Amino acid sequence: MAARTQMRAFTTLLSGRTLPSATSSSFARLQQSQTSVFRRCLSNDTRSKIQKAVEADPLVIFMKGTPQIPQCGFSRAVIQIMEVQGVPQSKMQTYDCLEDYELRGGIKEFSDWPTIPQIYLKGEFLGGCDIILGIHQSGELTKMLQDSDIVPKSKSTPTEAGAS
Repeated sequence: MAARTQMRAFTTLLSGRTLPSATSSSFARLQQSQTSVFRRCLSNDTRSKIQKAVEADPLVIFMKGTPQIPQCGFSRAVIQIMEVQGVPQSKMQTYDCLEDYELRGGIKEFSDWPTIPQIYLKGEFLGGCDIILGIHQSGELTKMLQDSDIVPKSKSTPTEAGAS
C-alpha cells in the first residue's frame, strides 16, 4: 500500500512537467555530466592504486584467479595467449580481481570496460579477452610485445610459424 502511495506521489510530482528532449541543452549537459558522476563512485584511493599498478609494469593483467589457477575461461584464454606469445611470468604482473571487491568493480570503472580480464600494455588499456585474441590472431600482439621488450624480437611470429 505504501508503495502505491509513493508511486502516486511520484506520478503527481511529475505531472505537469515536461521531460527534456534529446536536443535540449540541459539534457545534453546532464548526459555529459553522467560520465563524471559515475566515475566519482570509484574512490580516489582505489583509482590511484590502479593507476600505479598499471604504470608499474609493462604488461598488467587484471583477471579472475591467478595464472596458475584461472577462475574463468576468459582469464585462462588470455594467459594461454601470453604463453603462446612467449611472455615470461616475470614480465607479466597479474592481479586477482576475485580477492578484492573494490578492485573488481573499480577496474571496470577505471577502464570504462565492463568485463574482466583486462590487459594493459605500457600503461595503455588494450582490451579484454576478445580484443587480445583478435590482435593475437592478426599478429599485432607479437609486434606490440616485441616493441615493449616483453618478448625478444624474432624473425617469425607464433602465428606465422603455425601457418607455414
